[in-house]
Amino acid sequence: MAGTLEPVPCHLLSVDPGRLANMRASRLVSLLLLLQSRGRVTARELAEALEVSIRTVYRDIDSLGAAGVPVYGEPGHEGGYRLLGGYQTRLTGLTAEEAEALFLTGLPAAAAQLGLTSAAATAQRKLLAALPAELRGRAGRVADRFHLDLPPWYVGAERTPHLAPIADATWNQQVLRIRYLRWAEPHEITRTVQPHGLVLKAGNWYLVARGEDRFRTYRISRILEVEVLSRSFDRADGFDLASHWDDYLDHFDRRRHRDTAVLRLSRRGLDRLQSLLEPAVVAAGKTTAGPDRTGWTEIEIPIESVDAAVPELLKFGGDVEVVAPEALRTEIIRALRAMNRAYGVEVRN
Repeated sequence: MAGTLEPVPCHLLSVDPGRLANMRASRLVSLLLLLQSRGRVTARELAEALEVSIRTVYRDIDSLGAAGVPVYGEPGHEGGYRLLGGYQTRLTGLTAEEAEALFLTGLPAAAAQLGLTSAAATAQRKLLAALPAELRGRAGRVADRFHLDLPPWYVGAERTPHLAPIADATWNQQVLRIRYLRWAEPHEITRTVQPHGLVLKAGNWYLVARGEDRFRTYRISRILEVEVLSRSFDRADGFDLASHWDDYLDHFDRRRHRDTAVLRLSRRGLDRLQSLLEPAVVAAGKTTAGPDRTGWTEIEIPIESVDAAVPELLKFGGDVEVVAPEALRTEIIRALRAMNRAYGVEVRN
């Protein structure tokens, strides 16, 4: 068994790819990297991470041991599997597609904003150097063929002078005192927060932080001043940034879309729905769609307010009719009459 292996006094070893080629190579490499990155790991944790049975983990552990990997099993409640002697493996288990995908995960613009341009470039050079020669060329070509441009069209990048210190405090779990400009009154507020994560959304950076009462989200470009305090904090138990962000977006949409509107759309208007309105609105509208006798389709959509809905619906031109609410219908008619007057068109009631 793996537990009987003697420690290998070698700081850096490489698994012979030939010996692993016929032994479920992809999963074995994943298992090896999990042990290398996490330290001591139980068989159950490995099975959950790899989505296999515990029995399969036992067999794979024995296969790694047979291939010369110094993996050691410790029994008991606090036990698990770990690598001995500072063992590390080179990236010889990567496929060509995986090597290329690694370079697609790089975000040069984001790294630059975080003040990590030099570190990111150095890491990329080290990764290239660690790859076998046959994969190095394919991975290096990715940057020549794919470029990620985060900000949307016609919108300049926001100024985020405080992003780097906020990112540093987030990484080191240091408390922040921020002065923030918000929409509600009072517009300028000062808060002491525990930074739990940063999110890059459509080219804009957001800070997710815990205050005295709950988690809040702050747009980095609206932070006027930041002070990194000397005291540290413990992250909230079970906090998952991706899940928290998904819940925040869902709550934000529901809170923002407080009213509804009933529309009639021509066939052309229905075809243009997805390109003219945001996805959450389109999804809600499609669940209520029903054709009428004239060939038009009636739908019900969520709206933020009458004032916000008018310019959105004017994009459809003559392919939409507002049925309700009456206040929205009235504002659309008023806008159309004003446009007719501007072009000298006479409108009869």
